[in-house]
Amino acid sequence: MTEPRACPECLRRARLVGHLAPYIEKLATGEPGSRSPELLRLSNADLADAVAPQVSAQVLARVEATPESRLRAELAAAECWACCRHEPLYPAGLRDSADAPWALIGRGDPALLDGLEPAGAVTVVGARRASSYGREVARQLGCELAATGLVVVSGLAFGIDACAHRGALEGGLTFAVLGCGADVAYPAAHRSLWRRIGESGLVLSELPPGTGAWRWSFPARNRIMAALGAMTVVVEAAERSGSLITAELATDLGRDLGAVPGPVGSRLSAGPNNLLAGGACLVRDAQDVLDAMLGPSAGRIERTGPPLDSRPLAVLEAVELGAETSDAVAADLSISGAETAAALADLEAAGYVSCSLLGTYARTTLRPPQGV
Repeated sequence: MTEPRACPECLRRARLVGHLAPYIEKLATGEPGSRSPELLRLSNADLADAVAPQVSAQVLARVEATPESRLRAELAAAECWACCRHEPLYPAGLRDSADAPWALIGRGDPALLDGLEPAGAVTVVGARRASSYGREVARQLGCELAATGLVVVSGLAFGIDACAHRGALEGGLTFAVLGCGADVAYPAAHRSLWRRIGESGLVLSELPPGTGAWRWSFPARNRIMAALGAMTVVVEAAERSGSLITAELATDLGRDLGAVPGPVGSRLSAGPNNLLAGGACLVRDAQDVLDAMLGPSAGRIERTGPPLDSRPLAVLEAVELGAETSDAVAADLSISGAETAAALADLEAAGYVSCSLLGTYARTTLRPPQGV
C-alpha cells in the first residue's frame, strides 16, 4: 500500500491550527479547554477571526503561502505521514463527526487505518492519578480487548491511558491519540511507550509535527478518541475529570458508553459510578465490552489460569480481601515471610496478581479453574 498523501488544503489546515494554538489557549481554556471542539468546527477564516482577530489576516496569508513541498518535507523530516478526509484511509468513525480534524498526522504503518471501523475499536480512558485497582483493570482490559482483534484507543497519559496501552501491546494493537504533534513524546516519561506504539501500532494527532501540548488540545484530542471507537470505557475518574469529556463526546456521537464500577467511597470511582447510575454499560471485564458491542453470541473470553495449591489459593484470597503487601498477607495468614514471598511470586508469574514498583500487590481478573 502506498503512503497516504493528504491534500495541500488539509495540510494547511493542520498548520493553521498549530499556528493558532496559543490564541486558542487564551480563548478556550476559561473552563479547561471545553470550547476547543466547538472552535475546531469553524472554517479557516472563521477560526482565525474568532481566536486571533487582530492578526487573523496575517496568519491566514502566511499559512496559505506555505509551499506544498515544504509541508511534505516537514512531515518526512519528522518521520510522519498525513491522511486527510478526502482519502479512503481516513477512519470511518471520524467521517460522521462534525468537528473531525481535516487531516490526521501519524507515525507507524498507515495501512493499519485501512478498513478501520468504529466496531473494530474501543476507547479506554480514565484518571491520571489512578489507583492500583484502576491500573490493573485498565491493563487487563487493554490486553484482553486487543487479543480479540479490537484496536485499543487511548491518549498516552499517565495512569489509566498508559496501562491500557501497555496491556494492549501484550495482546495486539493499540493507537495513541496525542494532544501535541505525533512526533512529540508527551509526557516525556512515556517516550519508550510512545516509541513502542509507533513501532507496532499508530500514534495520531491533528497537530503538525513539532507542536507542543496545550491545555485546550487535550479536550480536542478527546473528540478523536471518542469517534474512533464504538464504545468508550471509563475506568476511573473523579467527578470533574477530563475523561468525562470523552464520555460526553462519545454519547453525543451515538457511541456506546461503558464504565468500570468502583468503591462508593473512592473519589476516583465517582465518575464511573455516576455514569453507571445514568445508564452506562457495566464493564467488569473485556467480556462485558464484547457483549455490549457485539451481543452475547460474540463468544466467551477464556480467563482461567493454571491450577493452584491450597497455600497460593489462601494467599490469593488474602490479597483479594485487601492485603496489599507481603507482610500484610503473612500477618493475615500467620505464615512466614519466606512462604508468603514464594506464594506471591508464583501467583504473579501465573498472572493472578500484579506487583507495583512500591511492592504492593493487586488482584487481576484471572480466575483459578473451576473446582480448584
